[in-house]
Amino acid sequence: MGHQVVIFDFSVIRGLWETRVKKNKERQRKEKERLEQSALERIKQEWNLILECRKKGIPQSKYLKNGFVDINEKNLDTYGKNPQLKKSHALSDGVNKEQNKFIFQLSGEQWTELPDSLKEQLYLKEWHVYNTLIQTIPVYIALFQDLRVLELSKNQINHLPVEIGCLKNLKVLNVSFNNLKSVPPELGDCENLEKLDLSGNMEITELPFELSNLKQLTFVDVSANKFHSIPICVLRMSNLQWLDISSNSLKDLPEDIDRLDELQTLLLQKNKLTYLPRALVNMPKLSLLVVNGDDLVEIPTAICESTTGLKFVSLKDGPVERIVCEDTEEIIEDEREREQVEKEFMKAYIEDLRERESTPSYTTKVMLSLQL
Repeated sequence: MGHQVVIFDFSVIRGLWETRVKKNKERQRKEKERLEQSALERIKQEWNLILECRKKGIPQSKYLKNGFVDINEKNLDTYGKNPQLKKSHALSDGVNKEQNKFIFQLSGEQWTELPDSLKEQLYLKEWHVYNTLIQTIPVYIALFQDLRVLELSKNQINHLPVEIGCLKNLKVLNVSFNNLKSVPPELGDCENLEKLDLSGNMEITELPFELSNLKQLTFVDVSANKFHSIPICVLRMSNLQWLDISSNSLKDLPEDIDRLDELQTLLLQKNKLTYLPRALVNMPKLSLLVVNGDDLVEIPTAICESTTGLKFVSLKDGPVERIVCEDTEEIIEDEREREQVEKEFMKAYIEDLRERESTPSYTTKVMLSLQL
């Protein structure tokens, strides 16, 4: 039996294809018009204007009217014609240039280790190293006695040297989204530390008790790790105001959590909590509490009906599962990257909450599928 041959009329196929192309172009045109008329386009214009005004040193009062951004380009033109503003901007540039002498910045995946010349710049006050393939911090960091800020996020750092305890003037330590599995006890010697960010390392399970010495800490972020309970040392940080321990494996909270009587923000979402202790009601300054609502079966009534201004947000968990990246159109499936995206979402969400005078006690976190 011979093969069956199907013969197509290519004029018909061409007509079908042209119709599809026409419909697709029409959809693109309508989508473009929709975006131009949407709030997103206006927000984009406002942000572009704000960035441009900031670059030129234009004060907020010049481009804000009753709290709203005036996207009139005359703001920029007026600035160009005002010699006084130009002079002020020039002075600001001079100050920034002087300050930058004390700041070391490094980024890019071409870096696998810190440059040797760095050890000669002991006068530096800030390190900003991010998005590199650097795995270790050299022991000579102990020589940087003037260091105030150590920003080391999104690298490949797998441990912190014990010499970090020599940085007595350090105020900010950010080692988020690296490959840390533990923290050296010597970090407890950084007695002036005010902000500690260990989020996104995915493997940290405990903090050394020596960190109890960090009495100046006001901000601790240990989210996206493997903590099964709030570390004892954290409960002894008497000045703590912000604690983010979301995206861990907490099953319960300590009954003495009210020891943190200065705590204002407590983020607990994406854990395995089934109940909340009544001790939370005894925290006088707690103003924002965020939890997952899916597994909770017991919540103190006083929390929901708080008259102290507490914003209690119970999220219905719907994590970001599919993010399409601009240009590459690749799907982000890596857990660490998803955590980064969700942290940015929560940061914006919390900032919005703080601007409101009131908020619902139950908020749905929708499942997102975003094309950025």
